[in-house]
Amino acid sequence: MKTYVITGGTDGIGAALARALFSRGDRAVMIGTDPAKGERLESEADSALGKAVFVQADLSLVSNTRRTIDKLAEEYPAIDGVVLCARFMRSYRSMTAEGLEDNFALFYLSRLLFSYGLLGPLEKTDRPVIVNVAGPGHDTPVAWDDLQSARRYDLVHAMFMTGRLNDLLGVTFAERHDGGPVRYVLFHPGTTATSYAGELDPQTEAYLRQQKMMAKPPTEVVPPLLRLLDDPPKPPLTAFNLFTELNVHTKLFSATDAERLSRVTDELLARVTR
Repeated sequence: MKTYVITGGTDGIGAALARALFSRGDRAVMIGTDPAKGERLESEADSALGKAVFVQADLSLVSNTRRTIDKLAEEYPAIDGVVLCARFMRSYRSMTAEGLEDNFALFYLSRLLFSYGLLGPLEKTDRPVIVNVAGPGHDTPVAWDDLQSARRYDLVHAMFMTGRLNDLLGVTFAERHDGGPVRYVLFHPGTTATSYAGELDPQTEAYLRQQKMMAKPPTEVVPPLLRLLDDPPKPPLTAFNLFTELNVHTKLFSATDAERLSRVTDELLARVTR
């Protein structure tokens, strides 16, 4: 039985992937905020070949994310893969109790902390992989003087720019661990009928309902994800749009920008106490 950790594992793509994993005999450790959703998936797995484990955590808080990672590393000394799906859409800018913009904290910082925080358990397995489901390759410029969208907040722009930060996260991780066994994959699921969890204004909510009717179901994203988990690419960093590989040797994946972001992030995280 292999063990996979999925953030955002009780909704949309994360839940669909969890079902596929425990149905075939693996352990899916699902991180989410809603106990009812987690318990339903655990109950589904009771009659499956594998196992589902729900861990409740609000990953928009750095302190919660750190505690969750510590707990996972203690309970699962060997982890085969980490799939990063958690996000929460907000029409209006919101700050966490730790003084961070919510989207920046959840969609970027939690993914960075999970990427590095579970490195030890990942390195104990044969072909470990981290899959960051963040929509790589978008050309939204990084606002270096406004990473948390204080000056300009727009839901779509904030999501796209945070996706760019995840691209750079992948670059830095791959450079730092080029000689190690863990492969880092940036993954774009395309337009998918996920839960679209969030706090949305009526106009945005109506638009997303319309999008959901036309989008593919999350189950269609599972096959390319399983391929990456079962047969991780050989390069330390790759990016895919479903089954199609993307070029990670462009200015969008600048090593200079990645190092700059890493320095800024390290300084910011140092100010958030445990």
